[in-house]
Amino acid sequence: MNELSLPSHVARARDLAGLIAAQADVIERSRRLPAPVLEALHETRLFRMLYPRSVDGDEVEPAVYIDAVGELARADGSVGWCASIANSIGLFAPYLDPEAARTVFSNPRATCAWGPPNDCRGVAIPGGYRVTGRWDFASGCRHSNWMGAHGMVVEPDGSLRLNRSGRPTVLTWLFPAEQATLLDNWDPIGLRGTASESYTVENLFVPEEFTGTREDPTLRRESGPLYAFPQQTLYSVGIASVALGIARGMLDAFLELALRKTPRGTGRLADNAVIQAEVARAEAKLGAARYYLIDIVTEIYRRALPAAPIDVPDRARARLAGSNAISASAEVADWTYKAAGVDAIFPGSPFERRFRDIHTVSQQIQSRDAHYETVGQVLLGNPPEVFF
Repeated sequence: MNELSLPSHVARARDLAGLIAAQADVIERSRRLPAPVLEALHETRLFRMLYPRSVDGDEVEPAVYIDAVGELARADGSVGWCASIANSIGLFAPYLDPEAARTVFSNPRATCAWGPPNDCRGVAIPGGYRVTGRWDFASGCRHSNWMGAHGMVVEPDGSLRLNRSGRPTVLTWLFPAEQATLLDNWDPIGLRGTASESYTVENLFVPEEFTGTREDPTLRRESGPLYAFPQQTLYSVGIASVALGIARGMLDAFLELALRKTPRGTGRLADNAVIQAEVARAEAKLGAARYYLIDIVTEIYRRALPAAPIDVPDRARARLAGSNAISASAEVADWTYKAAGVDAIFPGSPFERRFRDIHTVSQQIQSRDAHYETVGQVLLGNPPEVFF
């Protein structure tokens, strides 16, 4: 992309590369994003790209979001990941009571964190719910001012609340972050700066207006093509963007290394015919995956109806593009790490941290190979066995 034509959010993300690089060791050591990085992300509104305009969000096109998150992840995987998660959770705003959505998301420094659904439940009582449980992997919880939790609803008679498909409803409860107990148990091999900790709440009352369900996209209160995507669809797109950015950062670092490294008994890496061919293949693989993701998501976005959610075949296509991007990124990162030789094995190198980060991304639920099976079911005209 020509520098002069970069959309503003993408340019802002790219401009933060120097600041992020200067804070990389702090991010790794503290296991969270430091204040200078957070301040820059808020100032540039890179946490607010997918927020609705009704809560002072920027409501950008998905293609802009993909490249902006990719630029942040190119500089540091944890920063890209946290931006992706913050934006993805902002997609819940259309499912909230409008006044509650403004309370949670309209603060220019607003961010929210939550962990994935589990077996925890909330008890329905007059005016809201009593919630008790533990959730894990709440990325960004250390810089969030709101938290969320997902779970099934127990009615006053002890039965589970069912949705219109006859399955137990999965409700989301939002509450101020100080009402959760963070467990400080995030110590993984990669994406260390995301503070993806576990948290608990005990007998917490959550008012009805601060709840909603993201499982049915027809229930959203915001119109427009961005919110025609189910939240989970753009969530997977964001994770794919992180993977693309990390792999791009590794490939950039290898190109720099190849111009100056001369392995013992040989010429420069850059003059090696095998390296030249593999670099070209890696560039094509990464570029093709990025453009496929952008093309699919943009095409769906531009013909999305204002009110109706996108259909299952379009959700499958977006999922396929995201899964392909993650797979391609991991393959490029693996080749780059191997080709860099011993330069890649030391802590603090441009390769070692990214290698750990990309392989942490590859373990996340959005990276499951089973997604290909589900998409294949749709392509072959069969109803998918899991919900997109």
